[in-house]
Amino acid sequence: MYDLHAHSTASDGTLSPADLVRTAAASGIRTLALTDHDSVAGLPEAAGAAADQGLRLIPGVELSVTWESRTIHIVGLNIAPDHPGLDEGMRRLQAVRFERAKEMGHRLEKKGIPGTLEIAAGLAGAGMVTRTHFARALVQLGHAASVRDVFDKFLAQGKPGHVPTVWAEMAAAVGWIVEAGGVPVLAHPQRYKMTGSWIGRLAGDFKAAGGQAVEVISGNATLSDIQTNAGIARRYGLLASVGSDYHGPEQVWLKLGKIPPLPAGLTPVWTRWENDR
Repeated sequence: MYDLHAHSTASDGTLSPADLVRTAAASGIRTLALTDHDSVAGLPEAAGAAADQGLRLIPGVELSVTWESRTIHIVGLNIAPDHPGLDEGMRRLQAVRFERAKEMGHRLEKKGIPGTLEIAAGLAGAGMVTRTHFARALVQLGHAASVRDVFDKFLAQGKPGHVPTVWAEMAAAVGWIVEAGGVPVLAHPQRYKMTGSWIGRLAGDFKAAGGQAVEVISGNATLSDIQTNAGIARRYGLLASVGSDYHGPEQVWLKLGKIPPLPAGLTPVWTRWENDR
């Protein structure tokens, strides 16, 4: 059982890296990738827990990219976490995240909701402050019933807490991953809410930039999503990846260890490193 996309408290997950690994092992997962947003800070702790649990940990990261004025996520799998080029790229993205968090707090305060940055930073702890931390802060303050409600009311485009953000260029992010010995994966295509033609353009540009794989199964993707993503893999000659995009037990609609098998005829991304063992 593989799960190659999961988050810990090093970014916007709610389980520590060690607790995430233990939860994954208890769920039957035997190979897990920790792919925190623009950070590899959780990998040492996760590696220690993985050794205790007899689980194989794939070092990973999820990088933020701006493509055609849209935010796209690219997962890097089986990376060398200490590679200088990747480290420098992540530092740039972390700086962008820090500035965005300050501006989000400022905009929400102007709308009569003070203190969100401080609460979000407290929730993040040693990790980076993300939009999810702001969402949890707004729920705590009683401005919404759930994290999902917050995004709809406050953080989506055109809402009071939305801050337009320019991330890394696609070719740069893919390059950081490849230089670090990793496999660049186009994350959760169904999340971007694009038409088929736009998804095709995205996949084509990703492949042209050096992209190597696509998440055929991600999170709560429907059967239709999976078939569409499988078609992308076949059309563009991409390896197939699977990942829950798990952030914690609060995601009651998403459980670890429940990923369905890949459709037939696809080459799994893990063959890239398992063939080298």
